[in-house]
Amino acid sequence: MKNIFTSVIVAIAFVFSATTQAQAQSPKLENSLLWEVSGNGLSQPTYLYGTIHMICSGDYFLSEKTKKALDQVNKLVLEIDLNDPKELTEMQQLAMGKEPLSKKLNAEQLSKLDVILRKSAGMTVQQVDAFSLVTVMSLISMKTFGCNDLKFYEMEFIEKAKSRNIEIAGLETVKSQFKSLEDAYSDSEIIEMLEESDVEETKQLVADYKLENLDTLYKNITGENKMNAKAKKFMLDDRNLNWVKALPEMMKKESLFVAVGSAHLAGDSGIINLLRKAGYTVKPIMN
Repeated sequence: MKNIFTSVIVAIAFVFSATTQAQAQSPKLENSLLWEVSGNGLSQPTYLYGTIHMICSGDYFLSEKTKKALDQVNKLVLEIDLNDPKELTEMQQLAMGKEPLSKKLNAEQLSKLDVILRKSAGMTVQQVDAFSLVTVMSLISMKTFGCNDLKFYEMEFIEKAKSRNIEIAGLETVKSQFKSLEDAYSDSEIIEMLEESDVEETKQLVADYKLENLDTLYKNITGENKMNAKAKKFMLDDRNLNWVKALPEMMKKESLFVAVGSAHLAGDSGIINLLRKAGYTVKPIMN
C-alpha cells in the first residue's frame, strides 16, 4: 500500500490536466508535442512540451528533438516543482482527506465509489477512507493504464535537469492546484467522471499521444461529461492565463523548457494561442 501511495502522490498533480475540455472552435495545430517560442524581444528560444504525465514504460518515448531541446535550455519549468521538498510535503498532506470519506460522502456516493474501486483497482472504499477524493481519482486513473510500471514524464525531466545541474521551477503551487480542483468539481461530479473512465479510453489516449496529435487528443480525451463551463474556467482557462502572465519575464531572462499537460497547449485559450496573441512566434518542431 505504501508503494501505491507514493506513486499516487506523484500522480495527483497531473491527473486532472489530462482530462480538460477542447474548445469547439480551436485552431488546428500541427502534430507535434514540442513547440518553439521566439521573437517579441527574446534573445534565445523557449520550448513548450505537452505531456501525458504518466504512461506505461513500454509506451514511454522521448524524441530526439525533445532531448536536443532539453540539452539547450537553462531552466526546466513544470506545472508544479516536484523537486521542491516543501511542495512534496504539501502534496502528502493534501492527499489525505480533511475528514474520512465515510463522513464526507453520503451513502449513495460511497456505494458508487466502492463499486468503481472494486472494478478498477480491486480495492474497497474502506481501504481508501483516509484519502481525499482527488487521491482516489488519481489512483483509479493510474489503474486504467493497465500496467504496474508507470513512468512519469515530469519526473524523467527532473532527473535530466539534475544531471545537467540546471534550475527547476513551477508555474503554480500544489495548494493553488488543489484549490482549482475544489472550485472546478463537486464530489458528485468527480464520482460521475470516475464512472465514465475506462481502460479503452486510456488506450486511445496513449495511441493519440504517441502520434503527437494534439487535436485528436483534444477530441478523444474528453466529452462534455468531463468538463462543464465552470470546471473549464478553473481547470484550464484561468490557469493558462496565469501561466502566460508569468512566462514572459521568465523567458526574457533565460531559455526554458516548459512541460505541461498536453491539454493546456491547444484551443483558443491554450498556451500556444495566448502566446501568439501576446506577440510571440510559436511554431512546431517537427524533426
